[in-house]
Order: sequence, then structure tokens, then C-alpha cells
Amino acid sequence: MSDKGFHLAAGDAARDGYATCVDPDTAGWGYSSLRVLELGAGEVRELSTGDSEWIVLPLSGGCSVFCDGELFELAGRESVFAGVTDFAYVPRDAQVRISSSSGGRFALTGARCENRLPARYGPASGVPVELRGAGQMSRQVNNFGAAHVFEADRLIAVEVLTPSGNWSSFPPHKHDEDREGEAELEEIYYFEIGDGGGNPGVGYQRVYPSGPDSETDVLAEVRSGDVVLIPDGWHGPSMAVPGYDMYYLNVMAGPSPDRAWLICDDPAHAWVRGTWEQQPVDPRLPLYRAPQESTEGR
Repeated sequence: MSDKGFHLAAGDAARDGYATCVDPDTAGWGYSSLRVLELGAGEVRELSTGDSEWIVLPLSGGCSVFCDGELFELAGRESVFAGVTDFAYVPRDAQVRISSSSGGRFALTGARCENRLPARYGPASGVPVELRGAGQMSRQVNNFGAAHVFEADRLIAVEVLTPSGNWSSFPPHKHDEDREGEAELEEIYYFEIGDGGGNPGVGYQRVYPSGPDSETDVLAEVRSGDVVLIPDGWHGPSMAVPGYDMYYLNVMAGPSPDRAWLICDDPAHAWVRGTWEQQPVDPRLPLYRAPQESTEGR
């Protein structure tokens, strides 16, 4: 399959009033979804969650989320490069109202699921900020919806920030089989690229087949708003070109009732992990930390 089947440029997946709308039907898989909602000042969007659970995550700006009789006020942030954000979890089989007094952009990360959990607020102060890798493979991970951090039924979601010139998602890894040490997870990468000198930036994403039954083969030049779908295959590196920091939002879900992020490195490159002990983490990281105390309202 060509890049076009897995690399969706900004606008290619616009649908139903969303700037980006990827769901199991359009992706051709079973579980993972992503919507990007753009609201002007004072605008409101109502939606049904259907058979999926969702996390409402501000990309820029703040919003109010009303669900199951509860109102969650999300302070949000100026941009994905400016700070950690608070968020709201909304369950399947619910009616949700999202409004923004000042306007903004909001990601809805979703997964088909069986169990209906309570709607909840996630404070920015509760998001673990992890530094992963070393040297030119250093990156920052905001684990807001990681399996070991926030309770959900199937959904796993994290943010990754890669300083300009660095490679992340390296060594290449996969999670396309349900076996010892590996979980089967469909994955969506949603990208935003920092401005360098006031100009729009680019980055690159590689995905390649992990076996005879894997057809995912992508070498994509990605820009802000682009999406890469990863149903299977080795994925990495994600390359931030010099002068432009890279952000991506990962959305994952799969068939196993055991919600876990278990990966397998490409054996050809797994040795690279052993070099991290001899290298310092990039001193530019973290780009920011979670606030010490929560100041957000509910």
C-alpha cells in the first residue's frame, strides 16, 4: 500500500465538522479513533460517544466539558509546546457538550470499549512527564492517558515532544501481535511541528513491514495537522528536522482486555538502547514540566 493509505495530510481526514476524524470504519480496523475539534469563541459542539470512550484534550485554548450531569472546566494551554494540559474523560453511551468561551483546538482520543466508566477530570499536575532515550534520541513523554497512569477500559494515549534535530520512536518497535511481552495495539500518530523563524516546519515518520502479513510501508514528510495510521509494522524513527521541534499525540487501543503498552524492538536496531547509559539526556529537555499543584477548576 502507498503512503497515501496511511499518511493523511492535514485536511484529508476532515469530516462531520471535525478538522480530523479517524475512526475504525475509515481506518479499516477495530478500535482506535481520533477527532480534532476547532471551536471559535463562544461555539458549542454536542456529540454522542456511541460505543467508544474518549479523552477530551486541549491542544490550544480551554473549554468546558459537560457529561453525565458533571461540568469539567479545562484550563487548557496556549499550545502543545507551551505546557502540560488538564483533560476530561467521557464514557461510552453518553451525551457530551463541549464549549469554549475564547475558542481553541481540542483533540478527542477514543477507543471502542465494553465497559462504561465514570466521567472524570484529569488535572495537569497529575500528568507524569517522562524523559525517554538519550543523546539525539532524547524525547519527552506526557503520560496523561498511559495504561499505568489513568484508568480507562481500552484507550491508551500519550504526548511525545522531540527537540529539533532529534529522533524519537527509536529504536523502531512494534505492537501488532498478542504474545508474551507484546500487545496488539492499533496506533494513530497526530503531528504538530513548531515554527522555526516564523515558518511552518516539517518532520518525517517511518513505518515498515514487520513480517509477511504486514503491509504498512510509510516514509512520510509530516506537517502540523497530519496523521499517520499504524495498524501494524515496525514504526520509527519520528524525525524532528533541525530548527523545528516535533509534537505527536499517540492514540492506541486493541482487542486485549488487558490494557497494556507492551512493545517489541526491531532486533536489527535494539542494540541502540544499550548506548543510552553512556549518553546524557538532551539538556533542552524537558521543554516544560507539569505544574506542582493543580490550579484548574472543575
